[in-house]
Amino acid sequence: MTDTYADPGTPDRRGGWRFLWWLVTRQARRSLTGAVVSVVWMGLTALTPYLLSRAIDDGLTPGDGPALAGWTAAVLAAGVFNAGLGVVRHRTMTKVRMDANFRTVKLVVEHAARLGAALSRQIGTGEIVTVGVGDVNTISNSLTVVGPGLAAIVTYGVVAALLLPVSLQLSAVILLGVPVTAGIVGPLAVRLQGVETGYRERQSVLTARIGDLAGGLRVLNGLGGKGLFADGFRRDSRALREQGYRVGAVTSWIQALGMGLPSVLLAAVTWLAARLAAQGEITIGQLVSVYGYVAVLVLPVYFFIECGYELSRAVVAARRVVRFLSLEPAASPPDARDAPGFPAVLHDPESGVRVVPGKLTVLAGARPERSAAVVDRLGGYTASDVTWGGVRLDEVAPHRVRERVLVADNEADLFAGTLRETLEGRREPDEEAIARAVRTAAADDIVLGLPGGLDAAVDAQGRSLSGGQRQRVRLVRALLADPEVLLALEPTSALDAHTEATVAARLRAARSGRTTVVTSTSPLVLDHADTVFFLVDGKTAATGTHRELLRTEPGYRSLVARDAEPDEDTEPGDEGAAGPVAGVDEEVVL
Repeated sequence: MTDTYADPGTPDRRGGWRFLWWLVTRQARRSLTGAVVSVVWMGLTALTPYLLSRAIDDGLTPGDGPALAGWTAAVLAAGVFNAGLGVVRHRTMTKVRMDANFRTVKLVVEHAARLGAALSRQIGTGEIVTVGVGDVNTISNSLTVVGPGLAAIVTYGVVAALLLPVSLQLSAVILLGVPVTAGIVGPLAVRLQGVETGYRERQSVLTARIGDLAGGLRVLNGLGGKGLFADGFRRDSRALREQGYRVGAVTSWIQALGMGLPSVLLAAVTWLAARLAAQGEITIGQLVSVYGYVAVLVLPVYFFIECGYELSRAVVAARRVVRFLSLEPAASPPDARDAPGFPAVLHDPESGVRVVPGKLTVLAGARPERSAAVVDRLGGYTASDVTWGGVRLDEVAPHRVRERVLVADNEADLFAGTLRETLEGRREPDEEAIARAVRTAAADDIVLGLPGGLDAAVDAQGRSLSGGQRQRVRLVRALLADPEVLLALEPTSALDAHTEATVAARLRAARSGRTTVVTSTSPLVLDHADTVFFLVDGKTAATGTHRELLRTEPGYRSLVARDAEPDEDTEPGDEGAAGPVAGVDEEVVL
């Protein structure tokens, strides 16, 4: 099977069928081995009725004991040998399936990593989950038809050839019966592709909503919107269920025909053979062999139908994987310009924000999503007219931007592993650097409180940590990256007032002389800023220091005072807003 650390190869992304064929050719030798073994295995199954007919006609009917013993031994040897081949066939096709599974998983995971932050901007979470969990398994399971599918075709021909000396009429019925059976099931397989595609798309939407519900349940409770969201989810669930019924209806017909049509064919051929035997046109041994041939033929006919069913589902899944693999990260412009060779001004004309290098800048606005949009533009994640040292940011190669500019989202993913691995990222900072970053983010208590400290295991998305702890872990990780420009979204919003004040003071000191942009409406953070941009609907309404804006901007003063109101649900260390308004005279607050 494919090596865990090996290159999975370059997939054929021209369509679902081409992707499936690429998976087969990537393990061509194993696929061919499985096909040959399956052909021999199924062919020997078809040979057994012939051996039985010879035992009856040459041994049992004339009373020839040695001949009967010889043919009986041949039947036994064929059965034992075929049982061994069945084991080899199953092992080989299992390896084919697992190779396809691992290879597709590696392609999806590596491409997701390659897309990076552009991933969530191009595809929904539910679509990713559906591709990674359902579609990969559907594709890998379908490859097990490679061996049995070819074997079914060969066995079909072998049985027809063996029947030809017995009766031309019986052979013609077999040759015509199987194509007719496939022709009946074929349109259903096409229908299945259509309903399966609709079902998968609706399933991905619902999966995304489940994630939104799980992540925002506390907020929904606070806003009283849980019931409204639940009603919408029920409607979507009912629609998905109805779509699932349609998929199930087509599937049930395919599977029913897969079992029923071969039985009808078996009955027709057996009835015809019995009439020929009664008329003396074939022997009793030939009658037994005909029954055996047709009984054996049930298996390849079933495989025909099963292959069609599996491939119909697999091509739908493969198209979704191909669509995902076709997503491209932000490409370098054809005439990419060099980034400024020194710390330079970042300017966003749309909002009026001008970030001076080496300073701590805070964006304060009543609508966090508007502040986040400014940060996305400054970080080069959305198309804009932002300039960096006079050079348009979208004209600089994206990887050059990523090397020097980091957007630290307060909801950024945390992967399962040790706390050290979570903090280090792709760098390998020394213990002293980790200790400095941990202290800056006031995360010492996290390290000391976990059994094993930095080597303690952390669950995916930091589920074993509280909200405030997760936020500080993300801040530590951003600090260890040590970017030239750090753009942090609400890095202290889940902290209590004391911890927030500590982090704000230490962050200013730790990033002294480096460009840092923070979005926040907390006065404890704002009071440490060199420059504050007061945003109204995403536009700069005023600029100055925190204290200057308090004196001159009523709207800013109202925003900050509202942020300073105590929260009755605040717990020490987490989920709190700020305490008293830093740097505000008592009469100003009143």
